[in-house]
Amino acid sequence: MSVKGNIKVIKKADAAAAAKPKKSKKKQSSREAAREMVSTVTDWVVELKDRKREETQAAIDLFFNTAHPNES
Repeated sequence: MSVKGNIKVIKKADAAAAAKPKKSKKKQSSREAAREMVSTVTDWVVELKDRKREETQAAIDLFFNTAHPNES
């Protein structure tokens, strides 16, 4: 029986990338992470409300403009 050894081929570009130290994000405290999540969700809620308000206003304008076309 012949025993085959495992050979791993590493290309130059991969070797250079592996040699560079990876930047790690600064670890946030749980309080900072929670604050960031709350801020993100609050922004989503504000955007949703704004979009709903704009859609409602456009629908009302469209309704009243088409309901009485002779009154101008």
